[in-house]
Amino acid sequence: MTRRQRRMMAVAALVLGAGTAAALALVAFQSNLIYFYSPSEILEGELPAQARVRLGGIVEEGSVERSATDTTVTFRLADCDKAIPVRYSGILPDLFREGQGIVAIGTYDTQTGFSAEEVLAKHDENYMPPELEASLKDKAGMSCMPVART
Repeated sequence: MTRRQRRMMAVAALVLGAGTAAALALVAFQSNLIYFYSPSEILEGELPAQARVRLGGIVEEGSVERSATDTTVTFRLADCDKAIPVRYSGILPDLFREGQGIVAIGTYDTQTGFSAEEVLAKHDENYMPPELEASLKDKAGMSCMPVART
């Protein structure tokens, strides 16, 4: 094997290795990609079956129910038009309360509702994820956020 052939083999191995690394990175990225949906979008059937998604909305007033035996909490998460029942087992963030904007990560089943694996609450009065803020506007572009309690 000549010196030129060895060099070409090394370049080919390098290109093959880089291509394999890029393909593995894309597969890992795709499997960890989580899309944002509003309650209206999920109830209109835009969600792929058993997909892990982020669901954003406002916790409906009077909908929070805590289990007496464990850390399971059920509540309804709403946007301007529709609401979805959410079930979460675990410790909720300190900022979680009725009328609060939150994002829940989990899966949706038409029979049982949304099963959350993680619940995130906004961290101050001024911040809200852009996707959640957009989903909380009606067709005229007006916010349907409840008035903040003082």
